[in-house]
Amino acid sequence: MGYVKTAILMAAMTALFMAIGYVLAGTSGMIFALVMAAGMNAMAWWNSDKMVLRMHNARPVGSDDRSGLVGMVAELARNAELPMPAVYVIETDQPNAFATGRNPENAAVAVTTGLMRSLSREELAGVIAHELAHIRNHDTAIMTVTATFAGAITMLANFAMFFGGRRDQGPGIVGTLALMFLAPLAAGLVQMAISRTREYAADKAGAEICGQPLWLASALERIQAGAARIDNMSAERNPATAHMFIINPLHAHARDSLFATHPSTANRVSELRKLAATMPSRPMQMPRSRPRSDMGTGPWG
Repeated sequence: MGYVKTAILMAAMTALFMAIGYVLAGTSGMIFALVMAAGMNAMAWWNSDKMVLRMHNARPVGSDDRSGLVGMVAELARNAELPMPAVYVIETDQPNAFATGRNPENAAVAVTTGLMRSLSREELAGVIAHELAHIRNHDTAIMTVTATFAGAITMLANFAMFFGGRRDQGPGIVGTLALMFLAPLAAGLVQMAISRTREYAADKAGAEICGQPLWLASALERIQAGAARIDNMSAERNPATAHMFIINPLHAHARDSLFATHPSTANRVSELRKLAATMPSRPMQMPRSRPRSDMGTGPWG
């Protein structure tokens, strides 16, 4: 999903913004919402990586990294023919990961300490390859923009509910109430549908980057089991970013429905196993050092 589709999505979110502004204050409210949306577009586009990483208290991993994580990301980035992204670690026991950034030249990959403790070397390579696929497919920009706008549209709708909108003219009380409920729902559906579609595409591309679909399949099963029982408090505080993670970090229903932020893990694993049956094995060369968390031992130990 490239820049054209990103622009289309931003335009659709802007239209929702303007509709709520019109309900709140007529034409002047619509104009104010347009100006506000333009500012948010610019902020989300240029600062998306910094905003999301700050939300989750991610710390950068430098070139002097001794864990081997940076070396693994560098090798996989070469496989994907991508510039080296920035590498971050999030201090949480929940195994998970996400990528962010407006383009491949300004991207970052973040993994949790729980992920590094619980996965094998091969499984971690599959996860990182998946996140690099998001970067290569330009998913990171659109996923961050949708998170920003979904949260903002919900905020404006709540504002309209509190003040009641324009009852003397415009859509009236029924139309105002409908917009207050339907606008956040529409924004959320766009956010969820895009996330679900892009996860399948990133699974396939990630398997091709690391050359081993079953590495990612095994990692998804292990991450799902961990995410289901371990809280991720920064994600709980920022639920609008949940769709950016490889597995839903919130304790929500995992069924494959229209309202799920991610497709079911079982369905994703099934698709990867089908891919493994048709894709020739392509062993990749990875650094000798084994990425590990400083928080304890695990499969890396």
